[in-house]
Amino acid sequence: MPDAARAGLGEFLRSRRERLSPAALGLPDRRRRRTPGLRREEVAELAGIGVDWYIRLEQGRTVSPSSATVEALARALRLDDGERAHLRALARNPARTPFTRERVPEATRRLVEGLSEPAYVTGRRWDLLAWNRAAAGLFTDFGALPEADRNVLVFLLLDERARRLFGDGWAAQAEHTVAQFHAAHDLWAPDPAFTGLADRLRAGCPEFATWWGRHDVGRSGPGRKTLYRPEAADYDYATFQADGDLRLTIYAPAGGR
Repeated sequence: MPDAARAGLGEFLRSRRERLSPAALGLPDRRRRRTPGLRREEVAELAGIGVDWYIRLEQGRTVSPSSATVEALARALRLDDGERAHLRALARNPARTPFTRERVPEATRRLVEGLSEPAYVTGRRWDLLAWNRAAAGLFTDFGALPEADRNVLVFLLLDERARRLFGDGWAAQAEHTVAQFHAAHDLWAPDPAFTGLADRLRAGCPEFATWWGRHDVGRSGPGRKTLYRPEAADYDYATFQADGDLRLTIYAPAGGR
């Protein structure tokens, strides 16, 4: 029987297989393909593993691929560095206790609140756990929201204020954030805290299903965003690992204004 905790691994493998072009890899196309991308047996051959073994992986069966097998699959599927890291994490994904919303250590909370630049702390599910006055002024007063709505994805995808704030750049920013959440969701599903959030986003954001179906995965990093408050202004931002799995994100006006 499929293992629900391994479903993310199988779904990720299938999504990467289906996006590959046989012609681009120089593979013969002797018979008509009913679905896009490579066939399972072609991936298995490229990776040098048995077809039955690969099928079990893609079906989410309880199997434990070796590190050599994982690397062979990454090469066969032409994964980039971020996708390769995600595949490794999925392959070694241990059993997890039920998810609980994290708590920010008091020292970290005081540090964030004392910063002059907009800053906030998020957890593994992108819940907003701590923020300062500058962040509330730049985005919204998260403290006035119900706890269930204090979440980066809920604000970005379901709150009309976020669409106005990001303007023409909203779709690109939202899609990138969904890809980052998908990476965490794969590791935590079938925990209802993660699957329930995905269901809520799917129901409330028309674009979510399309982005989710691509199964792209993303990672946090520095960058620049244009925000409209109400005039356009560019902000540089960077995300840092804080306590445990917590992340600290800090914004600053671009160019040091």
